[in-house]
Amino acid sequence: MIKITLPDGAVREYSEGVTPLEIAQSISEGLARKVLSAKVNDEVRDATRPITEDAHLKLLTWEDAEGKATFWHSSAHLMAEAIEQLYPGTKFGIGPDIENGFYYDIDTVDKVISSEDLPAIEARMLDIAKENHKYIREEISKPDALAFFTKKEDPYKLELISELEDGTISLYKSGNFTDLCRGPHLPDTSQIKAVKLLNVAGAYWRGNEKNKQLTRIYGITFPKKSELDAYLIFLEEAKKRDHRKIGKELQLFTFSARVGMGLPLWLPNGAELRNNLEIFLKKAQKKAGYSQVITPHIGLKDLYVTSGHYEKYGKDSFRPISTPAEGEEFFIKPMNCPHHCEIYRSQPHSYKDLPVRFAEFGTVYRYEQSGELHGLTRVRGFTQDDAHIFCRPDQLKDEFKGVIDIVFYIFKTLEFNDFEAQISLRDPEDKTKYIGSDENWEKAEQAIIEACEEKGLKAVMVKGEAAFYGPKLDFMVKDAIGRKWQLGTIQVDYNLPERFELEYIGSDNQRHRPVMIHRAPFGSMERFVAVLIEHCSGKFPLWLAPEQVSILPISEKFIDYSKKVVSLLQNSDIRAQIDERNEKTGKKIRDAELKRIPYMLVLGEKEEMSSTVSVRKQGIGDMGSMAIDDFIKLIKNEISNLIKF
Repeated sequence: MIKITLPDGAVREYSEGVTPLEIAQSISEGLARKVLSAKVNDEVRDATRPITEDAHLKLLTWEDAEGKATFWHSSAHLMAEAIEQLYPGTKFGIGPDIENGFYYDIDTVDKVISSEDLPAIEARMLDIAKENHKYIREEISKPDALAFFTKKEDPYKLELISELEDGTISLYKSGNFTDLCRGPHLPDTSQIKAVKLLNVAGAYWRGNEKNKQLTRIYGITFPKKSELDAYLIFLEEAKKRDHRKIGKELQLFTFSARVGMGLPLWLPNGAELRNNLEIFLKKAQKKAGYSQVITPHIGLKDLYVTSGHYEKYGKDSFRPISTPAEGEEFFIKPMNCPHHCEIYRSQPHSYKDLPVRFAEFGTVYRYEQSGELHGLTRVRGFTQDDAHIFCRPDQLKDEFKGVIDIVFYIFKTLEFNDFEAQISLRDPEDKTKYIGSDENWEKAEQAIIEACEEKGLKAVMVKGEAAFYGPKLDFMVKDAIGRKWQLGTIQVDYNLPERFELEYIGSDNQRHRPVMIHRAPFGSMERFVAVLIEHCSGKFPLWLAPEQVSILPISEKFIDYSKKVVSLLQNSDIRAQIDERNEKTGKKIRDAELKRIPYMLVLGEKEEMSSTVSVRKQGIGDMGSMAIDDFIKLIKNEISNLIKF
C-alpha cells in the first residue's frame, strides 16, 4: 500500500500502481470526468500513469493552468493525427501547448496548407475525438526511437532524438498516430469537444533562418462549445483593441523597412504619450530618492564579457562593431546594468552613502528573429525604464519593498487593478544557466520571499524562470479583456557587484560588496505602451492623452477666438489644438471622438460674445457652456484626481 496526500491534507491509502484517475474515481465519478492530468510530487503527469510510491497528489482540471496545458498539448497531437490522415507523408517538427491553445510545425512536402484548408482539418479532428482514442505512453530506447522515425522518414524527429539521452525517451500513441513526446496527455480524445484552428504562419525549423521554413498551424480547443463561442467573441474584441491598428489610427508610431524591422519610429502623438509616461515616472522616482543618469548606446565588448551578458545573450545581440583600431570591438548595448555598475565604480562610497539609486530611460537592442517581431510588443530596439539600486545587505529588503510600492503606484494610477505576482527562482536541477554561488542565490531568493510576505503580496513561486544573475519578482497584469501580460520586474543580484568588483567602506572601515537591485516597473516603454493601448482601447486617461482638448470653431469667422482660447489653455499646460478644417461641426465632433480626444470645445458666436466655451466630453456628450477659467479648473481637478505624486 502507498499513502497519497491530497491538497487539503487528507491522507488516503491505495494499492501500489494506482493511477490518479482511479483515485479521482474513488472520490467521485463527477470529479473523474473532469480530470485532465495530475501533479504527483510537483511533476505533472498523465492521469493514467501509475503511482508507485507515497506521494502528494493534485488532480488537475480545466480550472488549472497545468490542466489546460495538458488539454492543449493533447490537442496538438490530435491535429497532427488529422493532418497525417489528410496529407499522408507529412513530417512533424514540434507541437507544444502555448498560453492560449497550441501549434504544430509541419512539413507537408508537396502540399502548401493555407487558411482555406483549416475547416477540413477541424472537421477531421472532431471526428477523431469522437472515436475516443486513448493516449498511450511508451518508454522507448534511443536505438528503437531512431529506428521508428527512420522508418517514418521524419528528419525533424530524428534530429530531436539525437540530442536526447537514452532512458529519457518516450512516445505517445493515439489512434494511428505516434509522436515523440514527454507528455503529459489526456486520458483520451473524447474530452475535446470544440476546435478552432486560428491561422497559418511560416516558422523556421528551430527558429534558425538557415533552416527550412515549416508551416505553423495555430489552434485552440475547449471541453465545451459554449467556451469556444465565448473565446471567439473575445478574439473579435482583441482585434478591435490591437495596438497596431489603434496606433495607426491615432498616429502614435510607425515602422520603416528602410530604418529596419523591429525598430519603431515614434510619431509626434506617440512621442507626447511616451514623454508623459516618462515625466510621470521620473517624478515618482525623484520623490523616492533616485538620481537620473544617461549612458551611451554602445560599449566595449569587454564590458559585456565582464557582466556575463556576452556569454548568455551574445547570440541574440547585434554583431560587434569593429573600429579602425586593431582588435577593438563595440557592442550595441543589450542591457543598461553594466553601464550603471561603471557609474557606481567611478567614485568611492561609504556605508553612509548607500543606498545609491540610479535611474535611466535607456534604449537597448536585441536581435530578435524576424518571425517573432510583433508591433511594439516584440521589437529589436526598446527603451527600459531601468534603475539599479546599490545597497547594503541590511537595506536590501526595505529597498525591495520600496520598489514594490512604486509598481503598485503605477498600476493603481493606470487602472491595472488585476495582476498577479510571480517569484522566479533558479532551476535547482540545472545551475549551469546561472552565475554566482549557491550561498548568494539562497540569500537573494529568501530576501524576495520575505519582502513579499511583509508587503502582504501573495506570489506564486516558479523554478527555472530567474535571470542568469539573480532571482526576480515579476508582475503579470490582466488587461480589460482578461489577457495576461508580463510587465514590471524587480531582481536581486549579488553577482554583478562581484564581477565588477563594486565596493563600499563599511562602519568597520573595511571593504564590502553592495547588493544590486535591478528594476523596471514598466518593463519597456514599447511593450508597456502596447499593453496600455489595448487595455484602454486607445482612450487614454486625461493626464496622459497626447491631445487633451480639440477646439472646434463652427466656421472660419471664429478662428481668432479659437486661437485666444487655445493660448489660454496652453499657458495652463493643457494640450489643445484647433481643428481649422472647412468641415461641418458634426463631422469635426465625430472625428475628434474617433481620435479618442477627451474634451471638445465647440466655439461660435454665442461663445465668443460671452467669453465662454461649449464643452463636450468623450463618450458622454454635451456638458453645456462654461467660462474658460472654469473649464481650466475642470481639467486641473480631473487630472489631480487621476494622478497623485
